[in-house]
Amino acid sequence: MKLLLDTHLLLWAAGTPEKMPITALELIDESQNQLHFSPASLWEISIKNSLGSPDFQVDVRVLRRGLLDNGYIELPITSEHAVFLSNLPPLHKDPFDRILIAQATVEGFTLLTVDSVVAEYPGSIRKV
Repeated sequence: MKLLLDTHLLLWAAGTPEKMPITALELIDESQNQLHFSPASLWEISIKNSLGSPDFQVDVRVLRRGLLDNGYIELPITSEHAVFLSNLPPLHKDPFDRILIAQATVEGFTLLTVDSVVAEYPGSIRKV
């Protein structure tokens, strides 16, 4: 299964794995699953870090390198993902979450999230 992790899960996986839900850890540890991350998550972290948000105080260069070194695959954002946003109902206003939903849907990935509103979208979105 191809998994796309939301921003919080990426941060926890990289820096505070004790915060990870057990279900997420089990899915990440399954060797047949491919782990992916989106540049949108790094963008979100960069912005929130610069605004002083305490949960986002991470050097994104170090995070990106760590993700790649640990076998995560970067999923580029394409125009197809951007166009798909027009199909999404306005359940969630966060543009970073919306692009993650679009990427996962277009690519046929499962989006792992801790956000119950994100999990309300149709498709392969799994709240962990």
